[in-house]
Amino acid sequence: MTFDSFMNSIGIADPHGRGWLSVVLTFMFAWIVTYLFIPKVRTFALKVGWADLPNARRLNQEPSPNAGGLAIYTGVIAAIILAGCLSTGVLIKVQVAILAILLGGSVLVIVGFIDDQFGGLPALFRLIVQILTALLLVVCGIQIHVVYFGAPIDGILSVVLTVFWIVGITNAVNLMDGMDGLAGGVSFISAMSLLAVSAQFEARAAATLISAGVAGAALGFLRHNYHPSRIFMGDAGAYFLGYVLAATSILGNVKVTNVTSLIPIVMLFLVPVIDTSQVIIKRLLSGHNPLSTPGKDHLHHRLLAQGFSQRHSALILWGVTLAGGIIAMQMQGAKSMAIVVTAVGIALLLIMTVLLRLRAIVKVPDVASPNPDDKPLN
Repeated sequence: MTFDSFMNSIGIADPHGRGWLSVVLTFMFAWIVTYLFIPKVRTFALKVGWADLPNARRLNQEPSPNAGGLAIYTGVIAAIILAGCLSTGVLIKVQVAILAILLGGSVLVIVGFIDDQFGGLPALFRLIVQILTALLLVVCGIQIHVVYFGAPIDGILSVVLTVFWIVGITNAVNLMDGMDGLAGGVSFISAMSLLAVSAQFEARAAATLISAGVAGAALGFLRHNYHPSRIFMGDAGAYFLGYVLAATSILGNVKVTNVTSLIPIVMLFLVPVIDTSQVIIKRLLSGHNPLSTPGKDHLHHRLLAQGFSQRHSALILWGVTLAGGIIAMQMQGAKSMAIVVTAVGIALLLIMTVLLRLRAIVKVPDVASPNPDDKPLN
C-alpha cells in the first residue's frame, strides 16, 4: 500500500496538502503546551492555596491543586492560534463557529474557576450561565436541527434540544470528574473519535481543528492526572471540556428526524451520559435534588466499591468510552481503516501516557500522593 492510498483509505483526500499536517501539529502543540504548563500551574496553585481539600466524598487524602483546567484551556487556545497561522484560509471560513465555541468555553472557565477557588456560586446561577452559553451557539448557527413537525415547532424544538444537549454534556463531564484520570481520559477518547469523524468531511473543518486541540490538551493533562494524580482539572477544566466537546459534536448538519437520530453523537459520550443518567434517576427516586446532592453513587464509585483500584477503574471506563466511540464512528460514516487507525492510535497514546506517568512515579515518588501502591480508596 502506497502512502497516498493509505491516506485516502483513512479519509484524507489530499495527502500532499497542508490540511492534515495542520491537524497533526495542532494536536501535538496542544499536547506539549498543556504538558509543560501543568507543573508551573501546580507550583503556583500550591503556593496560593488553589486546592481541593479532602472530605468524605472526595478520593484525595491530602490537599490537591485544582487549577489544571487553566493549563487545558491554554493548550487549546495556543493550538487554535497555531492552526490559524498554518491554515489561514481554512480558519477564516470557520472562524465564527470556532470563536463562538471558544467564547462560550471561556465564560465557563471563568465561572468554574471562581467556584473552584472561592465556592458558593449558586447552582441556579451556574445553570443560567450554561444556558446562555448554549444559546450563544444557537445564535451563531451551531445547533441540532429538528425536522419532523414543520415550522415553527421544529425551530423551537431545535433550540430546546440544543440547549439541553450542551448543558447536559457540560454537567455530565463535570460530574464524572471524581477520580484520577477519568475525565481527562474520557475527554481524550471522545475528542479523538470526533476528530476521526469530522476529518472525513471538508465542511466540518472547525470541528476537526477544535477536536485536535482538545484531544492534545486532554492527553497532556492526563500525563499528570493519572493515578496518583498531581493535579485536578477542577470545574473550570471539566466545564470547558464538556462544553467544547458537546458543541463540536453538533457542528455540521446534525438533523433529528426521529428519536434514533441522536444515537451516534450520544455514543461519543457513552460513559458521561450513562453515569449522569443513573445518578439523576437514583437521586430522584430517593427524593434528593440530583444537582445539589453530593454522593458516592457514580460509576467509578461503584467500581471502587467492587474492589477495583483507581487505575483499573479508569481503564475499564476508558474501554467503554472507546467502544462507544468506535460505534459512533461507524454510525457516522467513517471509513473502516480510519476507525481502525483511530482506535489503535487512541490505545497506543493512552498506553504511552500511562507508562510515562508510572515511570515518573518510580523515579521520583510523588510525596503529595498517599497511595503509591494504587490501593482502592473507599
